[in-house]
Amino acid sequence: MDSKEKNQNDQVNADQIANSLRVDAKKRTQETISKNNRLWLWLGILVLVAILLYCLFSFGLFSTMQSAN
Repeated sequence: MDSKEKNQNDQVNADQIANSLRVDAKKRTQETISKNNRLWLWLGILVLVAILLYCLFSFGLFSTMQSAN
C-alpha cells in the first residue's frame, strides 16, 4: 500500500467519522426537541387544570355569597 492509497483510506475514514458525528448530533437534537415539546405540553395541561379549578372554586364561592344575602 503506497502513501496515496493510505491518504485515500484516511480521508474515507475521516468522512465516515464526520458523517456519523453529524447523524449523532441530529439524533440528539431531535430527542431534545421532543423532550421540550413534552414538557411544554404538560405545562400547558397543568395551567389549564389550574384555571379550571380556579373557575370552579370562584363560581362556587360567588354563588355561596349571593345566596347568603
